[in-house]
Amino acid sequence: MAVIRSWVESANEGRTDFPLSNLPLGAFRHPDEGDRIGVAIGNQILDLYAAAQAGLLSGLDKRIIESCQHLWVDALMALGREASRTLRERLMELLSDESSRSRIEPLLVRQSNAEMLLPTRIGDYTDFYASVYHATNVGRLFRPDNPLLPNYKYVPIGYHGRASSIVVSGTEIQRPCGQTKAQDAAAPSFGPSRSLDYELEVGFFVGRENVLGQPIPIAEAESHIFGLCLLNDWSARDIQAWEYQPLGPFLAKNFATTISPWVVTLDALEPFRVPAFERQEGDPQPMPYLSADEDRARGGIDLKLEVWLRTKQMRAENAEPARLSRGNLRDLYWTPAQMLTHHASNGCNLQPGDLLGTGTVSGRSADSLGCLLEITRRGAELLQLPNGETRKFLEDGDEVIFRGCCEREGYARIGFGECRGVVKAAKNS
Repeated sequence: MAVIRSWVESANEGRTDFPLSNLPLGAFRHPDEGDRIGVAIGNQILDLYAAAQAGLLSGLDKRIIESCQHLWVDALMALGREASRTLRERLMELLSDESSRSRIEPLLVRQSNAEMLLPTRIGDYTDFYASVYHATNVGRLFRPDNPLLPNYKYVPIGYHGRASSIVVSGTEIQRPCGQTKAQDAAAPSFGPSRSLDYELEVGFFVGRENVLGQPIPIAEAESHIFGLCLLNDWSARDIQAWEYQPLGPFLAKNFATTISPWVVTLDALEPFRVPAFERQEGDPQPMPYLSADEDRARGGIDLKLEVWLRTKQMRAENAEPARLSRGNLRDLYWTPAQMLTHHASNGCNLQPGDLLGTGTVSGRSADSLGCLLEITRRGAELLQLPNGETRKFLEDGDEVIFRGCCEREGYARIGFGECRGVVKAAKNS
């Protein structure tokens, strides 16, 4: 298949995250004009507010044009995938047609000159536990004789997170304080977490909403999913170990969640769809409400994911970050459609801009583990870094960087940008 080129030359570079076939959406602070939404193209951002004001979107549905003049992407998300597809097709025409260049080029903003913002007003955030490899590995650390609980292969497990502490890539992450209890201590103590971790995840945004009390059938689930981003569910493992029984994650998880700023649409990811995870012989098949031929055939996404770490010492020595792992979203036991369908199966109303996380993405191999809890076996084994440093968990000054991309012969590489954050010291309490 021929790769369509853009007159924006940086969009045609082989390793760019943002070729013409991507056009992810995000919110940014224009250096001169204030907050806007736009699409990434090469190393530039096309200001959609300015494009609408200039009449470049004329002829489209009035609601689409109005949504491009909002401060967040959720107004467009609310219109459904057909609206975003229509907008994407118009933008692809404008950014590939040399005759449009003179009108559009003045509306481009270099990404390095813009401040990226959260793409939506995230009203609700739910985090799942959709990697069977991650669930099994963690289960072995805490329950060696019974690593995977009996409900795991029947129901997509999740918990409600904290939307107010979701931050955009580049935001510093303060080490949390909380109650912890050492194994040999008679009572818990309060102080900074000593076992701060990252979790490699992918987030997906809800587009079209469902009415309260109205479930979303699995066959319609993807029409309610707008697009994907990278997500770091920062986790304080020592706080988590003390507080999680009997009700699950709480303060160990809700102090910060970092997401990448660009939302890659499902339409851009179409060439990289793959069958859903193949269950082992003997595993139960999904219940009827979680089962559809289309989802089985192409419910997965071949999205390569990487975790990189750059320590304070590495930055001082101007050294490159070290890659800690490589995983793939196709290894999820549950598909995004199954997660969304299950979430709404009790009539829960999902709203435009709501964020759902996949849970830690880990694979079968040792080099595909998505968190330090797994890599260091709960701190029992040291992680050796190329410069001689070691880690059990994250230290102050560590910078965690997630990257993701889709690649397939005959198609332009689709990237997600970066999801990064530097750990800073806890505040005194």
